[in-house]
Amino acid sequence: MLAVFQERIRDAAARGAPLRLRGGGSKDFYGGALQGEVLDTRGHAGVVSYEPTELVVTARCGTSLADLEATLAASGQMLAFEPPHFGAGATLGGCVAAGLSGPRRAAAGAVRDFVLGARLLDGRAREVAFGGRVMKNVAGYDVSRLLAGSLGTLGLILEVSLKVLPRPPQELTLALELTEEQALDALNRWAGSPLPLSASAWRDGGLRLRLSGAASAVRAAANTIGGEIVEAAQAERFWPGIREHADPYFAGETPLWRLSLPAHAAPLGLPGAQLIEWGGALRWLRTPEAAQTVRAATARAGGHATLFRGGDRRHGVFAPLAPGLLRLHRGLKAAFDPAGVFNRGRMHPDV
Repeated sequence: MLAVFQERIRDAAARGAPLRLRGGGSKDFYGGALQGEVLDTRGHAGVVSYEPTELVVTARCGTSLADLEATLAASGQMLAFEPPHFGAGATLGGCVAAGLSGPRRAAAGAVRDFVLGARLLDGRAREVAFGGRVMKNVAGYDVSRLLAGSLGTLGLILEVSLKVLPRPPQELTLALELTEEQALDALNRWAGSPLPLSASAWRDGGLRLRLSGAASAVRAAANTIGGEIVEAAQAERFWPGIREHADPYFAGETPLWRLSLPAHAAPLGLPGAQLIEWGGALRWLRTPEAAQTVRAATARAGGHATLFRGGDRRHGVFAPLAPGLLRLHRGLKAAFDPAGVFNRGRMHPDV
């Protein structure tokens, strides 16, 4: 497959034609308009190395995300950032390129925090490698983590090495009735305590908390926090529903915004339905409000807004870049992909 990929990239660069890097296509909805000829990565699949005692797995870009997670689960391990699949065909390459994390992100970290190394093809069809397959690897710039969230604009990710973690021995979900203000205050207060909180979700006056860890720690935390214990089967449906946007909140055609904010930020007061995750740092908003209004309110609170699904994407999906950041993005794009063939306009229209 490597030679096929290289030939396609050289041909596209020579013609100045864009290529659309694509695995299962489960995240085609995310980012700017899709452009170019599809370069399907699913043929380059498989786990390259996995030694559970080392807590590191290396796999190719086209590897099924579901298959990879099943392999890890068989050894009692997991991708701790809980990546959303958004479809049965999700691949590891798409997971890293999208850079999206699930409910456990506030407790465990983001995709980029678990990327140890990567191999990719750049815009000249050269194979380059960054990082390694061990946790203690500090040589050179940490370019491999730069790929997380780049939406395939810097190169074709061939292979990724990820840190994995053991699955928690016990999990329990609590339900509490709190207003938005009360929930944000409580979440920020609990964040400063040694509680085994692994996920939170607030909507319509109801807060759910997931506790993960040793049985004794989970029981003690539940006694400290209070609330009602959610039936295990219901909790096992709820959190994947939040991660995969299968929860009823995410249904409908109203534009869905992803607001990244300081966890301590006060309620924004924007019209529309809201769902709050990550201890207050991630706030989903379904609203027909104009993009300028949503972005201005989010910026005043110290955050940024992304149009995640639906709405008018002609003026950009992600928050506009400041001049300094725009120069950095253009410089990186020029270094990795001088002909601009990879996923053109997927992140920013002018990069």
